[in-house]
Amino acid sequence: QVTLVESGGGSVQTGGSLRLACAARTSTSRNTYSNYCMGWFRQAPGKEREGVATIDRNGDTNYASSVKGRFTISKDIGKNAFYLQMNSLTPEDTAMYYCAADPTRSSLGWGCVVHTVPSFAYGGQGTQVTVSS
Repeated sequence: QVTLVESGGGSVQTGGSLRLACAARTSTSRNTYSNYCMGWFRQAPGKEREGVATIDRNGDTNYASSVKGRFTISKDIGKNAFYLQMNSLTPEDTAMYYCAADPTRSSLGWGCVVHTVPSFAYGGQGTQVTVSS
């Protein structure tokens, strides 16, 4: 069982930056958790969930085209945490952001890609990101 808790959301102006963090609480061994696919998705009011970024067991990453070049996903297995650095934010990035993890999609080739994030086995409660113009 894995519990994920997001932090770092807030309000910024266009062009600003935020760093989201996702802390995992798990009884799974660190070695096992390190093989999980970890990712972020977002949902804006009235819109469908959108996968944003993933990072697999090898550290390989996958991004939605809408955030590529602006967002960076990273992880720190020693801290049981992973992150989303968001730069050059625009009002279109305003949404609730959720972190998620899945033990079955360990690599990009095994489905650790952005369009699968909303269906991951474990997800957090979300953190709000608001970007004003």
